[in-house]
Amino acid sequence: MYSPEKEFLEKIEKHKGVIFKISKMYMDNKDDQNDLYQEIIYQAWKSYGDFQKKSDFSTWLYRTALNTAIVFLRSEKKRSFIQKNQNIDGLRAQQEPYNDTDDKNMKLMYEAIHQLSPIDKALIFFFLEDFSGKEIARQLGITEVNARVKLKRAKEKLKEVIEKLRANSN
Repeated sequence: MYSPEKEFLEKIEKHKGVIFKISKMYMDNKDDQNDLYQEIIYQAWKSYGDFQKKSDFSTWLYRTALNTAIVFLRSEKKRSFIQKNQNIDGLRAQQEPYNDTDDKNMKLMYEAIHQLSPIDKALIFFFLEDFSGKEIARQLGITEVNARVKLKRAKEKLKEVIEKLRANSN
């Protein structure tokens, strides 16, 4: 028997890594990441009935997840919470022990990504997911040339932020 709830949950299970990555890119502490993860699933479920299957589910989920993350990040409640707790989270992050260079590099990368604008975060996410310029353009509703230019600038910004973070940690 066909069940839209079961179909949705199976698809979400298959693509939960995407939701996790977006949550981690847009929020810098675990509680906010979990809140965003749940919000993305909720928003996806709310709009699942409107999904017309003209594109792949993964394409639709990327767009839904990114839009949800941007709205979530901009919400007044989250903005004030982040501002109030920014120093506490920074101290907590500094106290976490890392035994492995890969963990340090991942922490540094996510810390740098958190400093990017929402659109630059989306571009970096697509880049990390091996999207082509054409696929990025389609996701963002812009031309391929514009997508490539924006991606190049986002990667340059990310590189600058990482270099500053490395310099400040030495």
